[in-house]
Amino acid sequence: MSALPAPAALEARPAERAWVRRVSLVVALVLLAGSWGYLFTAQASSTTALLQAQTWNRAIEFLGALVGLDTPLTPGGSAVPFLDPAAWARMAGLAYETLAMSVLAIWIAAAGMLLTVMAGARPRRAQADAGPVRLALFVVVRALWIIARAVPELVWAFMLVIVLPPGLLVGALALGLHNFGIVAKLCAEVVEDIDPAPARALRAAGASRAQALVYGILPQALPQFLTYSLYRWEVIIRTTIVVGFVAAGGLGREFRLAMSFFHFPDVLMVLGTYFVLVVAVDLAAAQLRRLAR
Repeated sequence: MSALPAPAALEARPAERAWVRRVSLVVALVLLAGSWGYLFTAQASSTTALLQAQTWNRAIEFLGALVGLDTPLTPGGSAVPFLDPAAWARMAGLAYETLAMSVLAIWIAAAGMLLTVMAGARPRRAQADAGPVRLALFVVVRALWIIARAVPELVWAFMLVIVLPPGLLVGALALGLHNFGIVAKLCAEVVEDIDPAPARALRAAGASRAQALVYGILPQALPQFLTYSLYRWEVIIRTTIVVGFVAAGGLGREFRLAMSFFHFPDVLMVLGTYFVLVVAVDLAAAQLRRLAR
């Protein structure tokens, strides 16, 4: 039986935590001061431009151009499509494509997670007794997760569009690969923290490893798997417009074209449609998370 910590040690712990908090606060303040100091010295031109009246006048002109007013950005004004049903129908079709991209992406991420989570998640107390093959598989899978989430979605899209034609599939693959590494890492921590007693009882009763996994581990882990996947779906839907710049799909492609041709009212329509889509996905994901619990 391990000895209880001495009272002096218990009293020292709050003092140590207070010291760490003070040091962290000082470091944060130093970094904050250094960041602003760098902006006002090495980046003085961009910092002063933010405070100039000309910058704010350009911002006001851009807001006017978004609603079709006559501005230096759009002399004579722009055609306003807000009351055109055909324009809104086109936006609805693009929103559907964007939603399809996000759903396919989270399915790719979730499928990759389910295929690798047990190989990459192992209770720490069992890792020391694992054979060399399982330990090597653990290292390879963990490295795969790190690479997947270390490369941003936009970089994945740039690389994929070299070998695949631009479209929704490229965007979905780019989003799915990046989020595969994130979802798998989160779900691996769930597996490592679950109660191993049901799986051990099944193994003691003669069940195979697959049966112990299906009946002893997955019932505990699946609600958290679904919760993390839905959280990442909310993040994916916010990233689709950026990936669409490269992958040429959905609202992202339309946003790029509208900005390129200075069709600023179309830009506003795309952003409005995108806002409605994000809110709808957030509400749907929240409801699904409540059902999963």
